Amino acid sequence: MTALSTPAPAWPGELVSLDAGPVFVRSAGDPAAPLAVFVHGLGGSALNWTDLMAELSQPDPGHAESALRCEALDLPGFGYSPPPASGNYALNARVAAVVSLIERRGRGPVHLIGNSLGGAVSTRVAARRPDLVRTLTLISPALPDLTPRLLPMRLLVVSAPVAGRSLLARMQRTPPHQRIERMLRELYADQSLLHPVRRAESEAEMLRRDELGYADEVMVATSRSLVAEYVRSGRGSLWHDATLVTAPTLVVHGSHDRLVNPANAGKAARAFPNVRVQVLPKVGHVAMMERPDLVAELIRAHLASVELPRPKQVAS
Repeated sequence: MTALSTPAPAWPGELVSLDAGPVFVRSAGDPAAPLAVFVHGLGGSALNWTDLMAELSQPDPGHAESALRCEALDLPGFGYSPPPASGNYALNARVAAVVSLIERRGRGPVHLIGNSLGGAVSTRVAARRPDLVRTLTLISPALPDLTPRLLPMRLLVVSAPVAGRSLLARMQRTPPHQRIERMLRELYADQSLLHPVRRAESEAEMLRRDELGYADEVMVATSRSLVAEYVRSGRGSLWHDATLVTAPTLVVHGSHDRLVNPANAGKAARAFPNVRVQVLPKVGHVAMMERPDLVAELIRAHLASVELPRPKQVAS
């Protein structure tokens, strides 16, 4: 994919009633194809997966069976999903929403794919409910890392009840195009790969969120819950969850990720029992948006090899 490619339109969606509360789900591909479920990151939405869903919902040339049914949910309080009635934004509540969707579809085990916060959620789903996960793909997963980095530092600030809301209010007073530019600098290594249509969509989504009465509360509470996971140790930690994952796992990092340390690739290679770790050169935090073609290629290869024993390796 290049900056001149015509981007896929946003996939249609619907509000799905779940035990964990209603969530908005966007879908692409043949409903009879193997199911892949996508979980976005902090402040994101199902729209983050549009281009990767376009790739994976179509068969790889010469392999018609490689196409997937792709479903991306808006986590409660993000995108078009309403905030949870319980007011519970803990990571385990996010896990419950994903589990509830997979169970509702009744087509598990599924191929579970998560980015950033969604990577943390997906890790716990795979660890606690192995019966629901056929393969696991994590893109710049927000697994605990307290070394100085933009994401943990920002989480600490935003999670503070007063300082966090003050920061978010100040950001909302900044013109949308300036906020978009700052966001893109943080997320992308090469902004030239972002199609102008995608830039316009991001700005429109930002303006829509500005009008929601609960957006700041969701960001503060979700950030606080992620901080709690970052400082959790022992058997309840996300890194311990990683050691329990039985599904074949692909972990993808971007070498120029400013939010999640790509050095975590080595730790992931040691933690997950059956894993391949790939570091993409000159790619940032949202590889599935910046280089959906490369990520789709990696996922297809991962799915094609799940029946084969795979030694741990780190590639760059």
